[in-house]
Amino acid sequence: MAKDMNLRSETPITLFLILLLSLTTFLLPQTEAIWLTIPTSGPKCLSEEIQSHVVVIADYYVVADDTEGHQLNTISAKVTSPYGNNLHDNQNVTHGQFAFTTTESGNYVACFWVEGNHQGSVTVSLEWRTGISAKDWEAVAKKEKIEGVELELRKLEGVVDAIHENLLYLKNREAEMREVSEATNGRVAWFSIMSLGVCISVSGLQLWYLKRFFRKKKLI
Repeated sequence: MAKDMNLRSETPITLFLILLLSLTTFLLPQTEAIWLTIPTSGPKCLSEEIQSHVVVIADYYVVADDTEGHQLNTISAKVTSPYGNNLHDNQNVTHGQFAFTTTESGNYVACFWVEGNHQGSVTVSLEWRTGISAKDWEAVAKKEKIEGVELELRKLEGVVDAIHENLLYLKNREAEMREVSEATNGRVAWFSIMSLGVCISVSGLQLWYLKRFFRKKKLI
């Protein structure tokens, strides 16, 4: 009888832990490599809107093309912040990486282009990680000596914090956009009133001028 009671008490806990682990796996951002086809005619850029105080880590390398032998073509890479600050600049390389913590909220742009007189396009593999997916959980587990369910709970806590920060960021952006919309509506209303006043004034001046012209010509 005691064993049955213990099993019944442990079953909800086990189900709860399984649910948490499943939720963690579902919410954690999955990091996948993006393949970019870079033409020789110009750079290929991609951007992501990121809020401030977010860690960004990326690795990129040129994918080998068997049809052209073992020699890899070199590329150049440049990453800029929303205000145009240069965060990463690497030239004539076949692979590279960059890491930084954002200080501005907005679109961060990464551009890649082909160096030299290469004919045809070049394929680049890019692994871009931000926020919770860029955190080194193995180092955290070794430093704090946690593992298993406790580590998964720590990941889940990080995901919840990231979601909360994103919601606050979206709320602030919505407030800013609402203020801009209200200010724009007010300016448009004043511009409409001024345009109407100018039109009425010009119409009155035209009537006065025509009336004066017809009287001078003794037409009326």
